[in-house]
Amino acid sequence: MKILTAEEMQATDRRTAEAFGIPLASLMEHAGAAVAVFCLRQYPAAQRITVLCGKGNNGGDGLVAARLLTDAGRDVRVALFAHGNDLRGEAAAALARLQREAPTVALVEVLDAEGIPDVLNAADLCIDAVLGTGFKPPLRGLAIAVRDLLNGVGVPVVAVDLPSGWDADSLDQTMEEAFRADAVVTFTAPKLAHVFGHLTAETSGPVVLAEIGSPDEAVQSKAALTWTGSSKSLAEQPRAVNTNKGKFGHVLIAGGSWGKAGAPAMASLAALRSGAGLVTAAVVDSIVAIVAGIAPELMVSPLKESGREVSLVNLEPERLDRLMKGITVLAVGPGLGTAGDASEFARQVVSRTSVPVVIDADGLNAFAGKAELLQGKGRTMVLTPHPGEMARLAGMTVKEVESDRIGLARRCAVEHQVTLVLKGWRTLVAHPDGRVAVNTTGNPSMAKGGSGDILTGIVAAMLAQFPDDVARAVEAAVYLHGLAGDFAAHAMDEHTVLATDTVTHLSDAFRYRVKDADGLTWICGLNRHESKKHRMEE
Repeated sequence: MKILTAEEMQATDRRTAEAFGIPLASLMEHAGAAVAVFCLRQYPAAQRITVLCGKGNNGGDGLVAARLLTDAGRDVRVALFAHGNDLRGEAAAALARLQREAPTVALVEVLDAEGIPDVLNAADLCIDAVLGTGFKPPLRGLAIAVRDLLNGVGVPVVAVDLPSGWDADSLDQTMEEAFRADAVVTFTAPKLAHVFGHLTAETSGPVVLAEIGSPDEAVQSKAALTWTGSSKSLAEQPRAVNTNKGKFGHVLIAGGSWGKAGAPAMASLAALRSGAGLVTAAVVDSIVAIVAGIAPELMVSPLKESGREVSLVNLEPERLDRLMKGITVLAVGPGLGTAGDASEFARQVVSRTSVPVVIDADGLNAFAGKAELLQGKGRTMVLTPHPGEMARLAGMTVKEVESDRIGLARRCAVEHQVTLVLKGWRTLVAHPDGRVAVNTTGNPSMAKGGSGDILTGIVAAMLAQFPDDVARAVEAAVYLHGLAGDFAAHAMDEHTVLATDTVTHLSDAFRYRVKDADGLTWICGLNRHESKKHRMEE
């Protein structure tokens, strides 16, 4: 699923009408219907609904929703922030149809701040259809008064397309000037603000997307940005009845050192839980028993150590051949350390093997100042740095990394022909062909030691199962990891979640469907209905 700018979204609507003959009125009807369906399902107890409408197409979407909510038996009031005869085109037609087919709707033209409290009072739910994708900040005049009063109303607010006052092209996490929103229903494709902004900063509400009739061919973007959730379907494929563990790959996790047994253990556990047929942990002798204790299903391959770290003797041809026999994916780095031979071991094991490789943690640190050695042309190579590791690889500061995350990730992936997972707020998955996918799952509970190790295991397992679909395998892994963290935080508390709790909730993540029964795709936030259904099925 492509991520669009405001200009690209407007071009998509025009192309839909001009090149494919689909009337804009039809798009508006479907958009309003999606808002109505969402409100009825998400807020079934809301009987009195106030719809705030501007005079543009966003307001037109709200007018359609108002008519359909009335048809569904709700008591609807519309606050139109303009004279009715100021509306044009599809919005004017939507108003005329509302007045013709739903005469019981209380329609109030609000032209100054004095009339705002009356339209907000006694509502169980408010729908914000004042300003849409085409708006550019700042808010002015009456819109500011509406925002301030709406922020003080203690009822849920559903935003149509975007919270009014939010710049659709913004990469900011928050926008103080915008209307508050408990949920957002957008259309056709997510915009930049939907995936990079934290539109529901004070709530846990979702951002959902409705397909309203634009053909895929009409949706065009030059930014080459997509959404990781589109790849979630890869993890939903049923397994053949007549199968065996050999068909799902053999993952080798190479890492660990004295005092850092947990990292390879967690990565191995995550790989097992994510569907790999076989998982082996290659760790130094002194921690074999600790790592093996993480799960009876885990195999271990002891490595010779020099001091407390792995020794280069393990790379002798016979030893390395024995270690790599039957391995389909190699993950290097969790808990490896950087002392002694550890960094050289990481560099050499990557260069002397040809299977798909995932490099994380100290595996990445081994290439600090030697990034030219990371070349993925002709093989599958996945790097999973956090900003600090990325800074060391690129020879820059963390601040410089964070100032241009998309550009840096894309350049690194293309230059080194690797798949680069740049972790952080809205983790990015950059591909060798220049595409970048944005992840929208995950939460602050995952800012704890071990989270990266869990991700390494999930990525390795997905590559083992889908070696011919690398891009979607990595995107799905990143999405699943964050989604499992969301389930963990929902079941527990952001303060108390441990990295291994995300492994516990991987089954929830795998079974979750991003598109619900109403055809709405959940871009951000958990679908509580879907989550509840899964628990009932269990």
